[in-house]
Amino acid sequence: MKELEQMYESLGIKREVYEYGEMILSGLKDRFAAIDQMAEYNQAKVLHAMQENRVDATCFAATTGYGYDDLGRDKLEKVYAATFHTEAALVRPQITCGTHALAVALSANLLPGDELLSPNGAPYDTLEEVIGIRESKCSLKEYGVSYKQVDLLPDGSFDFAGIEKAIGPKTKLVTIQRSKGYATRPSFSVAQIGEVIALCKRVKPDIICMVDNCYGEFVETIEPSDVGADMIVGSLIKNPGGGLAPIGGYICGKASCVERCAYRLSAPGLGQEVGANLGLLPSLYQGFFLAPNVVSGALKGAIFAANIYERLGFKVIPNGSEERHDIIQAVELGSAERMLAFCKGIQAAAPVDSYVTPVPWAMPGYDADVVMAAGAFVQGSSIELSADGPIREPYAVYFQGGLTWYHAKLGILMSLQKLVDAGLTELK
Repeated sequence: MKELEQMYESLGIKREVYEYGEMILSGLKDRFAAIDQMAEYNQAKVLHAMQENRVDATCFAATTGYGYDDLGRDKLEKVYAATFHTEAALVRPQITCGTHALAVALSANLLPGDELLSPNGAPYDTLEEVIGIRESKCSLKEYGVSYKQVDLLPDGSFDFAGIEKAIGPKTKLVTIQRSKGYATRPSFSVAQIGEVIALCKRVKPDIICMVDNCYGEFVETIEPSDVGADMIVGSLIKNPGGGLAPIGGYICGKASCVERCAYRLSAPGLGQEVGANLGLLPSLYQGFFLAPNVVSGALKGAIFAANIYERLGFKVIPNGSEERHDIIQAVELGSAERMLAFCKGIQAAAPVDSYVTPVPWAMPGYDADVVMAAGAFVQGSSIELSADGPIREPYAVYFQGGLTWYHAKLGILMSLQKLVDAGLTELK
């Protein structure tokens, strides 16, 4: 359509880049159809949970202060628990981010003398200080919790023999990171996570298995809680918030684990009884309702990015044809200059702050300068169009999000345009 080409041109996408994108898209119709079918299933799952729990207009009323008898807040937690098939859920705006949710879950369920085990190698950067791998005040290490990890095998798969050997008398909790984080390993499928959980439970039946579910919600038709996870943890400004949640996190799982998390988040003896919703419930409910569709658009964008950059000769993880287990697309660009050009394109495609230039800086919780491109309605919302990465080898940029498929498409084309304009790649 000529008008569409002209519109893209007005946004800075030249014809040759637009046509290159259309050529890539012509081979993705079947994959996109499968994503639509999965989104339809997950949409029905969320709808069923809302109907089953009789969500009504009174659930959207604002509460302040202590938040006693907040029926809307309590019902939202029942909706999450029903959707993820768990005994209980803690869904609160008082949880500030994914790292905070993970820190609450870990500190609530680990006591002095316990051991934490990571079966997928090093954890995500911001958890290093939570655990105490990098010294930090109030870390788990400071409170007497020890840490052990089992590195992945060279092909990125779990070392089952190593995991079995690592589980000892003091091993209390196993933390499994579903998404790749700032690593260039594959993300794990729910089925793979289930295999690890089954092994851990066989070796030590009372062990707690927690899954960092960030970026993975609604990417498959099942979640880690369907394959034995005692807790799944995530952020509301990622997948389950649907782009509308302005803050928050969730912990879903066994009632005994979630209860401890609630005591850790508020105070012993208070737990889930306190925590005002501050008028945020309409956004939290509606965002969760929209999340399966929003995630499907982000998935299409990730697959589009993988196929474009793979054809240009860059290493992409996952590759253009692999099954997807989260919304993140890693692209190894090979230089800081390419990383900055890519991120400049994502920023230029944003609805907010499109005129600014992303530059690397020393972000709290990271051991290298990080460049982040995100012109988002919610600050730091990675379900919105964004790209980021630490400025270190292999100079990989991590692309994710897009509240709509069309915005994700535009962002990828703009990233390519900036690389072409700078002479850092050629269309092939």
